Amino acid sequence: MIPSAVHRAILLFALLVLFFCANLFAQSPFQFPTANHALFEPGNELKFFAPTAPDKPWTSGSFGCVRSDGWQMHEGLDIRHLQTDKRGEPTDPIMATADGTVVYFSTRPSLSNYGNYIVIRHVVEGMEIYSLYAHLSTMRPGLKIGERIKAGEVIATMGHTSNTAETIAKWRAHVHFELNVLVNDNFAGWYKKTFPKERNDHGEWNGQNLNGLDPREILIAEHTQGTNFSLLNFIRSQTELCRVFVRVTNFPYLKRYPALVLKNPKADKEGVAGYEIVLNYNGVAFALMPRAESEIKSRARFQLLSVNEAVEKANPCRKLVVKRGNRWQLTDGGIRELDLLTY
Repeated sequence: MIPSAVHRAILLFALLVLFFCANLFAQSPFQFPTANHALFEPGNELKFFAPTAPDKPWTSGSFGCVRSDGWQMHEGLDIRHLQTDKRGEPTDPIMATADGTVVYFSTRPSLSNYGNYIVIRHVVEGMEIYSLYAHLSTMRPGLKIGERIKAGEVIATMGHTSNTAETIAKWRAHVHFELNVLVNDNFAGWYKKTFPKERNDHGEWNGQNLNGLDPREILIAEHTQGTNFSLLNFIRSQTELCRVFVRVTNFPYLKRYPALVLKNPKADKEGVAGYEIVLNYNGVAFALMPRAESEIKSRARFQLLSVNEAVEKANPCRKLVVKRGNRWQLTDGGIRELDLLTY
């Protein structure tokens, strides 16, 4: 028989190992991309966010309909620099927000308002999420597409590169940070069909093919919920802007995000004729319900089923729907968004 003191020591050691392992595998999915963590300091938002001008509020550097009096979408967070060199240039290291794979980077800032940028693919709870880091000064030497990256690994140095007419001033140097879902693998073909006279310099990794989630909400939810945070639940609980029906039965989003596809016994029995899709105000499809032919009232390829007027009024900047008289309709932009989703 093992002496009680030895038995207690072995038991304590086993509990410590279990505790360590549980914390190791229950880490938050996403980390800050820089050393600036002032997001969690109430009242110090201007230490974290880089506003668009000295007289603009910190919200202009946050996610959402935050610019041009609410009519311009900003699809990420502009995170302030913390350190500069003698010339006033930012030197903050940019770090991967989570384990992942480098899928794209551009070192030709004149080709995008992102300037120099990197896209990394992550798989969290079985879902593909794409982080984007923009306005970079330089990439880490030797960085390769297809390279596996660990959370917290340095991938670049902060900068203020862009192709916009109004350059990013040194005082406002920041990393533009996004967390996105990928809309369609066939983006390049869709873009060529839709905009035959326009160039697409970034293929699948054009920003139009990346629909953003709010990184601020995600980071705060992780911070407050700890190991109870679920990215899947976060996405499923997005606020509804509208519901649409698409008379399309096979498109890449269904396979990339199967956890967002709901069950419908009637469609299982009779066959799928299309999908009822719930969109948030940024066009993110966060619930997709297969529908049988007997459940559909229209032969149209795209049909607007309902609109949450309060959400549209508070967040009008993507202009996906419009009210004409007493009737809501999909805008050209809304139709284009559904066309890309189902291409």
